[in-house]
Amino acid sequence: MAHLTDLQEILGVTFNHLSLLEQALVHSSYVNENPACVSGHNERLEFLGDAVLDFIVADKLYQDSPDFTEGEMTKHRAALVRRDTLARVARSIRLGDFLYMGKGEEASGGRNKTPNLAGALEAVIAAVYLDRGEAATGDMVVRLLGEEWERVVSQGTGVDYKSKLQEVSQARFQLTPAYRLVDEVGPDHDKRFTVEVKVGAEVIGNGVGKSKKLAETEAARTALELLDKGRIASN
Repeated sequence: MAHLTDLQEILGVTFNHLSLLEQALVHSSYVNENPACVSGHNERLEFLGDAVLDFIVADKLYQDSPDFTEGEMTKHRAALVRRDTLARVARSIRLGDFLYMGKGEEASGGRNKTPNLAGALEAVIAAVYLDRGEAATGDMVVRLLGEEWERVVSQGTGVDYKSKLQEVSQARFQLTPAYRLVDEVGPDHDKRFTVEVKVGAEVIGNGVGKSKKLAETEAARTALELLDKGRIASN
């Protein structure tokens, strides 16, 4: 099994009490086969991690997306915390390699099962929360969910804003929108991109995001909102 030092490097978190991280990785099947296991399995941590993750995602959606309705935030949160999403994130960091599990569970492919991976990731989140506090946990969650966050925010409502804007622009102005990067700030691990979208010579929307793609999507969304409110005249 991979070493816990490696997992801490992957998570970007150094534990004060490594036993918490170890417990987060113990599947119930391991305890069944090793009843002398002192720490016990990870299901209690999984319960706490589920609640902590919900709060972190809800808080970030609320802070970062002031134009989202309650319904939109609910849909985005559900997409980000669902088991399939968490399992993909867990696979991306090889979390299955670090799990303690019984021989029977491992033989049945347990290290790659979605429930095991999603539950273990929630347990790890709880362990970080208990050991390092809310701020460190929030930073880790946002970092781990980065690609999933971009995908969900740009597509989670079922609207492809860039395609929709192109349809509206061509129908109304007979022009195709053009996107331009106007600003890029922050360190490599936490950049913010600002993009404007134009129809002809007129800027019709601006967007900010953690990637150019996400900023373009946000710019298209704001442009559609302004067009819908009649604040942009035809050229």
